[in-house]
Amino acid sequence: MSIESGPLNPKSHSLTSIVVEARNLTKVYSRPAVDGINFSVNRGETFGLLGPNGAGKSTTMRMIACRAPLTSGSLTVEGLDVQARGRDIRALIGVVPQENNLDPDLNVSRNLIVYASYYRISKTDAAKRAAELLDFIGLSDRAGAKIDELSGGMKRRLMIARALLHNPRLLVLDEPTTGLDPQVRQEIWQKLEELRRVSGVTILLSTHYMEEAEKLCERLVVMDHGKILASGSPRDLVLSRVSRYALEVRDVGDLPLRASRNGVSAVTRNNAHFYFAADAETLTPLMKEYEGRRRMIRLSNLEDVFLQLVGDNEPELAAGARD
Repeated sequence: MSIESGPLNPKSHSLTSIVVEARNLTKVYSRPAVDGINFSVNRGETFGLLGPNGAGKSTTMRMIACRAPLTSGSLTVEGLDVQARGRDIRALIGVVPQENNLDPDLNVSRNLIVYASYYRISKTDAAKRAAELLDFIGLSDRAGAKIDELSGGMKRRLMIARALLHNPRLLVLDEPTTGLDPQVRQEIWQKLEELRRVSGVTILLSTHYMEEAEKLCERLVVMDHGKILASGSPRDLVLSRVSRYALEVRDVGDLPLRASRNGVSAVTRNNAHFYFAADAETLTPLMKEYEGRRRMIRLSNLEDVFLQLVGDNEPELAAGARD
């Protein structure tokens, strides 16, 4: 077995181009946690569920991992119905949950080898696979270490390695870098991108980090209160929901939001004014009107889109600000 070949090996049935498909997917507890959402994940892509805490992301991930039954709608993984084929689906996917659940009584290598037995991988193959994966995630020199000797980033990398032991076709990552410092987060992003590029495994992740979604995801959906508010590639969402460039002015106090002009859209949020336009030159005259304030012209980003859609306060739009 190898990192390169594992996830691409066909198993008991033919591969389809769509790995996950949700139609009117609904999960109700005391209230709807997931409220009639529709999306599909294509083979070989990194697909994201982006949203604040309580948006319904983790509930959706648990249904995909066959760890929570759906209330209504339909959900398939590799063409298999999650309600009827849970055991088969679990054999095809690798799951990294939010919480670390490594065995503290086993060292790093044994955590992988023992877990491999759940998939009926022989001891010889398990030891070989564990060594390959520890090398891939950069923990070969910690193979004999106890779990409580590892940093938070090392534990997350080890959980990703554990999820890859049986060569899954789909890797499901629920908030994979929550609580990690920026440098460690970047290291894990690099490993995930390398994994997708080298092996072709499909990656589905949930996150509330804008930068994580923007860097890793080829496509994503933005969720809040159990619903999907927008979907597309990060760049398409930026261009369609805001525009290419942004003028950001901080500490505006009681200054009024300037009237829109020349296709510029404007929004006020958290004592700041934001103006969006297709080119930076259009924003330069507006910038000059804020002498003495903290201001900058920059490329628009996914955070701008996210705050427009799910910000704590509904944005106040200048009259005629939207096209």
